[in-house]
Amino acid sequence: IEAGTFMIASAMTGGDIHIEGCRPEHLSAAIKKLRSTGTFVEVNGNGLHVKGTDIIESSDIKTMPFPGFPTDLQAQFMALMCIAKGWSMIREGIFENRFIHVSELRRMGAEIEINGNQALIKGRDRLLPAPVMATDLRASASLILAGLVAEGGRTEVHRIYHLDRGYEAIEKKFRNLGAAIWREKE
Repeated sequence: IEAGTFMIASAMTGGDIHIEGCRPEHLSAAIKKLRSTGTFVEVNGNGLHVKGTDIIESSDIKTMPFPGFPTDLQAQFMALMCIAKGWSMIREGIFENRFIHVSELRRMGAEIEINGNQALIKGRDRLLPAPVMATDLRASASLILAGLVAEGGRTEVHRIYHLDRGYEAIEKKFRNLGAAIWREKE
């Protein structure tokens, strides 16, 4: 899931990254969906080369058990769709109440409508910086990704202790890729 998060970050920021030591076969559904957005993804053995594009195409997903699209990347993919061209639909096919991050993405200017287990997202040219609160691991990751592309200020993600359950030193990894990100004491 960490590799998938960095793949989506690259797609969102127009980055060009190499991810080594992952299992691309476990990410096949995410790779397929990222390619449908215009993102370049190349599999190299146990690694990936991911390069974002200037125009992100919208793409619909439905989360499903493996080998389907992973529910643990749904929130991150939603952040990507918030800046994609056009409308996209995300259907959560595994868990209920898995859209808790939507209210925080809306604070950043995202246009998202929820109807049961479906989210309809209208892509925007940009997201706005805002103070937001993480409610779980996936929400934490999606808000960080949204903050990476928010224009015109500083995004503060509060309650990031959720993040540490699934990512080790994620802010350092993003900083090594050129992001202006740091952790402050809460």
